[in-house]
Amino acid sequence: MFDMTVSPWELLARAVLIYLALLLMVRLSGKRTVGQFTPFDLLVVMLLSEGVSNGLSGGDESVTGAWLVAAVLIAMNGLIGFLGSRSKRVERILEGSPVLIGRDGQWFHDVIRRHRLSDLDVEKSLRESDCSLSDVKIAILESDGTISIVKKK
Repeated sequence: MFDMTVSPWELLARAVLIYLALLLMVRLSGKRTVGQFTPFDLLVVMLLSEGVSNGLSGGDESVTGAWLVAAVLIAMNGLIGFLGSRSKRVERILEGSPVLIGRDGQWFHDVIRRHRLSDLDVEKSLRESDCSLSDVKIAILESDGTISIVKKK
């Protein structure tokens, strides 16, 4: 139960490498994936966790190994958060930056497509802002995947 079959250093390295690889993949998948989970996104996250579990443990089924992997993942998350809070450059790499997707009642369809937003996402943002397209001064896709709309006065 507590006897580890894999070196603690190997578990540590596996946890760090898988954390960084998943961070990169999630970051590359775009703003919408991070900001707004659909049922399909949730399914991917669940399958992702199952898919990398063997890679994390390296076949070690000990409680000690599980604790070590969990501690490393939590520490990596804390370290990434700390680095992002201390450096604007790191924060921009990790979080991304807002993107203008519309101005003066016109959508920028090429930008919307590039960020994989659907028409339903854009229409929902209009409803949430209680305005029509003609009322839009600017529309911004925030770094967390939400759409902010500033109305004309």
